Amino acid sequence: MKHHRNEALQNPMLPVDIVLGPAWWHRHEGIAFDEDFFFHPARRVEVERKMEAALYDRWGRFGLGKDRDKDVPQVGAVHLAAGFLVSEMLGCRVEYLEDAAPQVIPADLDSLAVSPDAAFESPAFKKFENLAGSLKTKHGGLTGDVNWAGILNIALDLRGQSLFMDMMDQPENVSKLFADVGEVIDRFTAGIARETGTTSISVNRNVAGIPRPVHLHSECSHVMISVAAYERFLMPYDVEWSRRHRPFGIHYCGEDPHRFAESFAKLPHLDFLDVGWPGDVARLREHLPDTFLNIRYSPVEIVKQSPDEIRRTIRRLVRDSANPYLTGVCCINMDQQVADEQITAIFEEVESLREEYAAGHPSHPPS
Repeated sequence: MKHHRNEALQNPMLPVDIVLGPAWWHRHEGIAFDEDFFFHPARRVEVERKMEAALYDRWGRFGLGKDRDKDVPQVGAVHLAAGFLVSEMLGCRVEYLEDAAPQVIPADLDSLAVSPDAAFESPAFKKFENLAGSLKTKHGGLTGDVNWAGILNIALDLRGQSLFMDMMDQPENVSKLFADVGEVIDRFTAGIARETGTTSISVNRNVAGIPRPVHLHSECSHVMISVAAYERFLMPYDVEWSRRHRPFGIHYCGEDPHRFAESFAKLPHLDFLDVGWPGDVARLREHLPDTFLNIRYSPVEIVKQSPDEIRRTIRRLVRDSANPYLTGVCCINMDQQVADEQITAIFEEVESLREEYAAGHPSHPPS
């Protein structure tokens, strides 16, 4: 059977990657995720190289750890799921922890007003500018990117749970807040893209396996809103960005991405969709025949399962996606409880599936 591709992506069959959580790195490699990890130039390079070496030692046979012998000037933590900087730029306090991602403390703003210009004059952005400038001076260029979160994620950091009442009581002011946050995101990502060519490896590492850089909008908090609220307040940004940034993607790590399937199908382009566990992959494929569905294995469930159970689950989900060129596999934020053999099962099963699809006869478990 011949499978069609998304030409905006130009990806190989079934790209696969993982992200280990801070607790795993702290336990196994002694890495502390203090402020220096993110902003000290020499430490940035040193620790990313250490992470590459650790990945190579365990899973180098699957292509991980290619930069273990290089000093790579990564502007952001591309081996970590950590979206905090834009919120900090807009006034949230951030706590840096040894064995966890930075914790954003909601600002609980009294109003729905923020200043995009002030974000780029903030101490947080100045720290980032100093980091980038130092790395560029020493290494002659920059690479990587910084997790920029998403409009609703950041607005909730700024306003807290009151935002949901605001959507009903003062929708015009909510729309203005979203527009201002969107402007900050636009300026922030454009600046990084000019330097490194990418914006979203730090949102999901699997986009690194796609030749054309994906612009991946994080919609983690959309599990908390209705489809109608998405279409009214937030879908216009996805419409605009999907026209302006190809390939365009949505990162949806919640449990119900299929709830938005019909809305996502209305976007001018949706090249990439992160499918949160246990999202209905088959239903999404029905509505999104040309979208790359990135299957996100649960970092909680994987620690409970045997390697054989993991392999069967991956095989079933890839079958549900129905096109190996429009499917990827990842597991993000696994903690110190995960065993090497459980992660190895992910890579081994994807390799087996690639071979079977290339030969034209993949086998799948019964539904």
